[in-house]
Amino acid sequence: MSEVIRILVVDDHHVVRQGLVALLNIMPGIEIVGQAADGAEAIRLHSDLHPDITLMDLQLPGISGVEAIRRIRQSDSSARFIVLTTFDGDEDIYRALEAGARAYLLKGMTVEELTTAIKAVHAGKTRIAPNIAEKLAERMSGQTLTAREQDVLERIAAGRSNKEIASDLQISEATVKTHINSLLGKLGVGDRTHAATVALQRGIIHLK
Repeated sequence: MSEVIRILVVDDHHVVRQGLVALLNIMPGIEIVGQAADGAEAIRLHSDLHPDITLMDLQLPGISGVEAIRRIRQSDSSARFIVLTTFDGDEDIYRALEAGARAYLLKGMTVEELTTAIKAVHAGKTRIAPNIAEKLAERMSGQTLTAREQDVLERIAAGRSNKEIASDLQISEATVKTHINSLLGKLGVGDRTHAATVALQRGIIHLK
């Protein structure tokens, strides 16, 4: 008799979460041991239930999916995660895999893709679709923004002027301009608007 794979499902959208649970409940050899609607609940339930695999959404209220993965793995390095998300930006993929996810699937995946990923991760393997792997390769070959450049970029996307950004971060306007010139070069764009667009597309920043 084959081993039952125990799964924790984490998604803040009730309908999506229930749909996943209903789908997985009819799959042989899979048992849903818990459900969580946010990162904090996911951390608590993982500690209580010790699932074999956690299906984790990235965009969660409070503690993000990536941060939840990091915190869980700090106390349980053997914890295994499959990310299920609508986000396909290279930075989202990189952050999730860096945190310790073993597979990265978009929510438009087929039942077969989900089943294959669950079995692969349970067997200790990684599962990354070719298109996801291609985006990850692009991310790995690019330049990383510094924490301060990230701060500036988030404020550019929020529509803040250089003067306002300088005030927010308690730095001079000249320093803000230096950071902007640097991040424009790293993103390969020519202006602030394009920088914000590319950053959102790649998942470097998210609108709050």
